[in-house]
Amino acid sequence: MASIDNRKEEKRILSLVYGIGIIAFSIIGLYNNDSIAYLIGIFSVVLIGYGHFIISRYFPDGDKYLFVLAAFLAEMGLVMLYRINPYYAIRQITWLTVGVAVFILIVVLFPDMEGIKDFKYYYLAAAIGLLVLTQVFGSDIRGSKNWINLGFIGFQPSEFSKVFLILYLASELHDFKDRKGLIMPAAAVLVSLIFLVLQKDLGSALIFFGISITMVYIATPKIKYVLSAVVLFLIGGAGSYFVFSHVRNRVNIWINPWKDPNGAGYQVVQSLFAIAWGGLMGTGLNLGYPKYIPEVHTDFIFAIVCEEFGLLGGFAVIIAYFLLVYRGMRTAIYSEDNFTRLVAVGISTMIGAQVFVIIGGVIKLIPLTGITLPLMSYGGSSFVINFIALGILQKISENTK
Repeated sequence: MASIDNRKEEKRILSLVYGIGIIAFSIIGLYNNDSIAYLIGIFSVVLIGYGHFIISRYFPDGDKYLFVLAAFLAEMGLVMLYRINPYYAIRQITWLTVGVAVFILIVVLFPDMEGIKDFKYYYLAAAIGLLVLTQVFGSDIRGSKNWINLGFIGFQPSEFSKVFLILYLASELHDFKDRKGLIMPAAAVLVSLIFLVLQKDLGSALIFFGISITMVYIATPKIKYVLSAVVLFLIGGAGSYFVFSHVRNRVNIWINPWKDPNGAGYQVVQSLFAIAWGGLMGTGLNLGYPKYIPEVHTDFIFAIVCEEFGLLGGFAVIIAYFLLVYRGMRTAIYSEDNFTRLVAVGISTMIGAQVFVIIGGVIKLIPLTGITLPLMSYGGSSFVINFIALGILQKISENTK
């Protein structure tokens, strides 16, 4: 009976996703006399429906809400990107296709998740190696050296490094016995953070740290290890403030963006104006002013959601993220072994921390760090890696109690 109720609820949420896609893209198409908008809307809905059909038809035991909630967020992001600039949405629909395909392939082809815990040194090598490659070959973009440009395509190695770090920490900590077992994981995290600080990618450093302390606490569980790590991280953050002018600028903008509203603080100020202008109900789709916010398609997409859909739309997005993280943590609770439990916790923390960091920066709760909003912002590497992570979560949920 519960399974039937779940399927009905999934279909209700999917109907909402389909409605958002068709109605929103129809509004954009009518408003701009743009026939391509209708095609993007129809294709995205068909793609999401096909993905849900495959995992429901052939793998009925897992938590389908993971895919459904991800689909809602991806569809909202696609609508806003097309509204900002159709070029971004057309590129993003390609990444959505790749993401859904990879999600399905992981669920279909991955072996039992417990069987991959013996490759911890490969995970460690991949996690650190990607950061080393960035340090050597990375390009400096907006103050952070966190991209590798291959000419025809660019990607952020730190996005992939996060997942490899999660797999490594889960492999290392699943049979934790005493504090000696923390030496290697602590060294791996420290080396990762050093590279991220050198690359001035402090947003990713904060997420790496959040993932690490959460997994350590779940594996040990001893609050003293977490508190020690927090103290060291704060010391490192304070040191970065005095060493890097880039970090000082971000903190100073956070403290008072109105000091230079047309210069250094322009991005944050325009974001706050957009959120305030949207009010509770929003200006309406296609009636906002995204062109006034620099990098609105990546760092500040949440601001234009709040402007055109209002605070109610912003809260809807936040609730969807909360439910996605909750379903991930729920998967961890019902996992039958420590390895998959830690992987599920790490992935859920990765998504939750990234959402907190970027939305916190957009609303001036914390200093802006310049990372993307998962599943909504424009960006191939971030988009695909989140679907990979959710595919792993989906696979874990197939084998829960």
